[in-house]
Amino acid sequence: MTSEGQQKNIVIVGGGIIGCTTAYFLTRHPAYNPSTHKITIIEATSIASGASGKAGGLLALWAYPASIVPLSYKLHAELAQEHDGAKRWGYRAVHCGSLRAKGRTFGDTNGGAAKGSGEEWQKLPKTDKEKKGKTIAAGIPKDLDWFDAEAVKGYSTMGDPSTTAQVHPFQFTTSMADLAKEAGVKIIFGSVTAIDSFGGGVRGVTYEDKETKHIETLPATDVILSAGPWTSHVYPEAPIDAMRAHSVVIKADVSNYAVFSEVDLPKDFGRTGGGDVKKRRHGLTVSPEMYARPDGTVYACGEGDTHIPLPKTSDLVVCDEDRCQDIIDYCGSISTPMREGDVLAKQACYLPSVSGGGGPLIGSTRTKGLFLASGHTCWGIQNSCATGKLMSEFVFDGKAKSAKIDMLDPKKFL
Repeated sequence: MTSEGQQKNIVIVGGGIIGCTTAYFLTRHPAYNPSTHKITIIEATSIASGASGKAGGLLALWAYPASIVPLSYKLHAELAQEHDGAKRWGYRAVHCGSLRAKGRTFGDTNGGAAKGSGEEWQKLPKTDKEKKGKTIAAGIPKDLDWFDAEAVKGYSTMGDPSTTAQVHPFQFTTSMADLAKEAGVKIIFGSVTAIDSFGGGVRGVTYEDKETKHIETLPATDVILSAGPWTSHVYPEAPIDAMRAHSVVIKADVSNYAVFSEVDLPKDFGRTGGGDVKKRRHGLTVSPEMYARPDGTVYACGEGDTHIPLPKTSDLVVCDEDRCQDIIDYCGSISTPMREGDVLAKQACYLPSVSGGGGPLIGSTRTKGLFLASGHTCWGIQNSCATGKLMSEFVFDGKAKSAKIDMLDPKKFL
């Protein structure tokens, strides 16, 4: 519990969505006093440079873990109302469903996800394989008109506008950073090299300044590690793994649905190009996800992979053009707007997860003043608000008050 007038130097490592929402909620905590509490974000490259700027931005009451989802979903709605989120970061309610379809070959498709090896589609852990939607007897909803009728084999609902929403992740993350700065938070760009501790407690953070390359040490009474997949680089004891994920953004002004697809590819799905014939294993099924956005675009993501280790910083992430083209081809095989729309972005990022499953890890470690907020998998945007609010409570109240998160206690995993 923070005493009135107690000096605090709070350092947040990582300028992604978790770090930025944590900074925001720290400044909104009743105990926060800008004259005695200094809050600093240290970010290696730029705000939202990793998954926070390249994610899908889906929000859902049916997400996981159940201990923080309702709180975070509610806070997203409140923030959108307070700060005009609809205009500022594309907040809106959406429909969500699972689509079963048979893909078709159109001209010279790339189709290279199997890389000629027959590898299985490694689906991102967004949904529970055991969870099934409610089948629509009449077929696909009338306003979900951006999929080719002859390709669609079935549709089931997963959520509706009362349980599912979305934000534009980059806009949301940068808005949280801006709002935190307005309340007194300082942002420093540099790579953290060490968490300094003495006598069982933190006392500072050492980093290399991005511009000057000088080694600096920032005094700290509280350090929050929220560097996503890079958390284990800063704090090796953290059991955080990284998985690369690719995505694309396509210009297509379509109805507001988030679609989880299961697409059976035809036997002839592939291409001959550059002297290399890319062959597909018969019966391959892929699962691209497509989220329509209010700005007239569709975000689509593909399978995850662990072929290339996590680089030192987010600006060194390697994007595989073939994997991005796979996503485009798969979506285009069942949707004319997706097939004919201009491709606005091809990108890759790394998602953080807790080694062995579980998580995310939210709370204090065995080192006094050192906190973890990482391992959110593909639900980082959804669960960011709850994480930020809970971290503000750990710092100022000494414990989580807004949700029961004993199962997310970092000390159980360290």
